[in-house]
Amino acid sequence: MNAVMQRVPALGNVAWLIATFASVAVAAASYRYVIGVGPMPPKIVANAFAMPWLPLHAAAAATALLIGSFQFVGRLLRTRPAVHRWTGRVYAVACLIGAVTGLVLALGTTMGPVAMAGFGSLSVIWAVTIGYGWQRARERRFPDHRRWMIRSWALTFAAVNLRVYLAIAGALSIPFDVSYPTISFLAWVPNLILAELYLARSAPPRGETRQVQLDQMG
Repeated sequence: MNAVMQRVPALGNVAWLIATFASVAVAAASYRYVIGVGPMPPKIVANAFAMPWLPLHAAAAATALLIGSFQFVGRLLRTRPAVHRWTGRVYAVACLIGAVTGLVLALGTTMGPVAMAGFGSLSVIWAVTIGYGWQRARERRFPDHRRWMIRSWALTFAAVNLRVYLAIAGALSIPFDVSYPTISFLAWVPNLILAELYLARSAPPRGETRQVQLDQMG
């Protein structure tokens, strides 16, 4: 039993490292939309609102990807709380900009109503999660803040899934017009479900959560 318990944090660390590496890699690739370097999918660039919203969305979402996973480093929170707060503000602003511009781009997509609904829903829910997370931090309701930020990060990570699924679809010779609308939901819905399952399994008893919040407010 002890060996199993010791492996759980280790597996969590490995998962965090993989997610962080993938996030940084995708963020770096996404910045090309800002500077106009490298190949860009023609049907994405054909978006009715591509300029200036696509570069702005890419910059904001990439910044959120770069910062997001580091917000869950416990040592940073304990030893450098000011750094956590300021990077958290940058992350929140980046998410809000990414969500608003993402909604605009969803409305301008040339890939049909399913893709519009998928990415439009993602944008709205992304904005809601970061809004609640920010508000709970201001209220010093830190357990609730953490829960909402986990949801936010699950949606931010959709950018990574999007690239992975598009690559898989391309390798399987699935037409872009077929894969893209499906991926508009597949990129984020499973993430949010997994986040909710994790939160449900790790949630302390309600009375204990309430006591922690009262202690922190006091």
